[in-house]
Amino acid sequence: QGWRDCRARRPNGAGKTTIFNLISGLDTPDSGAVYFRRQYVTRMPAHKIVSLGIGRTFQNTRLLGHLTVLDNVKMAYHGQIEYGLLHAALRLPRFHRVERDIATKSAQFLDLVGLGPMAERRAGSLPYGQRRKLELVRALATGASLLLLDEPAAGLNPHETSELAGIIRLIRDDFDVTILLIEHDMSMVMSLCERIVVINFGKVIAQGTPEQVRNDDLVIEAYLGRRKT
Repeated sequence: QGWRDCRARRPNGAGKTTIFNLISGLDTPDSGAVYFRRQYVTRMPAHKIVSLGIGRTFQNTRLLGHLTVLDNVKMAYHGQIEYGLLHAALRLPRFHRVERDIATKSAQFLDLVGLGPMAERRAGSLPYGQRRKLELVRALATGASLLLLDEPAAGLNPHETSELAGIIRLIRDDFDVTILLIEHDMSMVMSLCERIVVINFGKVIAQGTPEQVRNDDLVIEAYLGRRKT
């Protein structure tokens, strides 16, 4: 809590995604505890953790492919709905008012990432790069104050990666959101992050600014197999 954005990097097996799973409630730690804003969230159900302000994306996109692009974003508002079952069952005015508001906000999020014209398309029909954008904006739409991005550029070409980095930078600068980023694309990391954490075989070997990490002997040895001369 409190890092503007950071990143943990190391090939598979270092424990990067496991950390995200522990924070977001998908896994339970064998020992220790997870706190968010001084609140104990260890063993708390994932949907409760989302309601506290933690949103995330996954290495492999987890969209509802049979639903429209717009409906995928609207689903993110599930925990923020301000009407009861009776309002929904009887289609009372409050239900329609809230649903219109959710649809408007969802459309605005889609416009933010250039997906507005595709709002009525099935999410499963989108090209891979656009599905990545949709998952990112859906996580943001939960109202997250902490956004966990798990390798968002995985599988993207250089142009798509640059475009996604611009969107992440926009979110960082224009929304009151702390971003925790796991990513293998070093140029993307160096251009986005203010603080970096490097993990090697499950242990933190370096942390600091991009420049500090780039010149760290342990980082150079871990990634290049040699020490700086």
